[in-house]
Amino acid sequence: MKKIFLSILTISIVFSCGKAQKEEATDTSKTEINEEIKKELSPVSDSMMENAVIYEANIRQYSEEGSFKAFTKDIPELKKLGVKILWVMPIYPISTTKSKGSLGSYYAISDYTKVNPEFGTIEDFRELVKTAHDNGIYVILDWVANHTGWDHVWLKEHPEYYTKDKEGNITHTVDTDWTDVADLNYDNQEMREQMRKDMIYWIKEEGVDGFRCDVAGMVPVDFWDKTVAEIKKIKPVFMLAEGWEPELLVNAFDMGYGWDTHHKMNDIAQGKANAKEWDKRMTQIDTMYAKDDILMNFTSNHDENSWNGTVRERMGDGAAMFAALSYVAPGMPLIYSGQEYDMNKRLLFFEKDTIIKKKGKFFPLYEKLGKLKNTNPALNGGKKAASYTRIKTSDDKNILAFKREKEGNKVLFIANMTKEPVKFDIEYKGKFKDYLSEEVVELKSDQAHSLGAWEYLILIQE
Repeated sequence: MKKIFLSILTISIVFSCGKAQKEEATDTSKTEINEEIKKELSPVSDSMMENAVIYEANIRQYSEEGSFKAFTKDIPELKKLGVKILWVMPIYPISTTKSKGSLGSYYAISDYTKVNPEFGTIEDFRELVKTAHDNGIYVILDWVANHTGWDHVWLKEHPEYYTKDKEGNITHTVDTDWTDVADLNYDNQEMREQMRKDMIYWIKEEGVDGFRCDVAGMVPVDFWDKTVAEIKKIKPVFMLAEGWEPELLVNAFDMGYGWDTHHKMNDIAQGKANAKEWDKRMTQIDTMYAKDDILMNFTSNHDENSWNGTVRERMGDGAAMFAALSYVAPGMPLIYSGQEYDMNKRLLFFEKDTIIKKKGKFFPLYEKLGKLKNTNPALNGGKKAASYTRIKTSDDKNILAFKREKEGNKVLFIANMTKEPVKFDIEYKGKFKDYLSEEVVELKSDQAHSLGAWEYLILIQE
């Protein structure tokens, strides 16, 4: 364990696209509205978004069973982490035509209004939603509007719904290797309307609370704007775009992906960038986005883990510091399935793989970070986010120091963003509680301080 010296105190720092099973998918098109599901939780609100943690659920890989039932059992554990929004990766039947691997990609969908029998039944999914709601957690479904699998009924009944090449053949999405999906043509208004109806089904009939929309920037913005407006006539929802484009957040979406923030974290961890580059990213966000736009902060997700490497591979010994940064920086933090259990393997995407659920360093860290995010307005990251102010140090290249403040609440974050010890002066003074160690810390602007490699402090102003 490393040590940090602040003033006269010595403090220990805690620091896509598959084959489904052959059994017939469960048809949900004629089910009755489940009123019980819909009454368990108050509607989605702006205030909920201010202090939420979002969790990405990979049902197939979360347990040995890879089922809704197995995941549902652990929802109370997610509540301990401060999770308020559960993003469930696609639950629909997977196409077998042109599929990849033995199980295929979740994102090659054969029917938007059925559930994949690999995961269980519609009744099992309803129990998942009810259990989440009982634990104060909203459920959003992963929605894949850009393409369908090659088994989708639309290919036979409505080939006009799809993009075609110059020979008139339906094609996969241009400039991608997504050969297991057929690209949808958004010039077709009838297809748009059917897509909209299928989304509304899950809101109206199954009580879900919104959607995470795959490659949202590849689908016309006016489709999203009209669709979300129609959905909100039913009830308030939370909408997450897999996209960075500001125009997505004007009307349809509450939150987009902080891709460039994530890439900056990776670069800093690998010595390709420094704290000054982080400052540039914060300035870029202020310039590009409206004040009520929300960006999702993450150190991993299903794409990053499977294709670009584990957090350990990309961030090394800086993993804990970047996890903390994703919570205290403006925005909403994401936990991907397995991160809470120190997962250090790339999960297979088209095959069955299993997360080993053994608590280590990160579960208690996420638990503490989640509590702080949920309860301290200084970390609000929604439509009325807390302020973000950079604090000057004598080494702004290697030391990141900033203050978040709202309604009289103040949280300071000070971190060494390098693999070497750093000494520095800081232009800030006062007494604080070190949130992780619970000890008292005094900052003095006229005295040198030091941080070990990748060490960080979360300070609560008393």
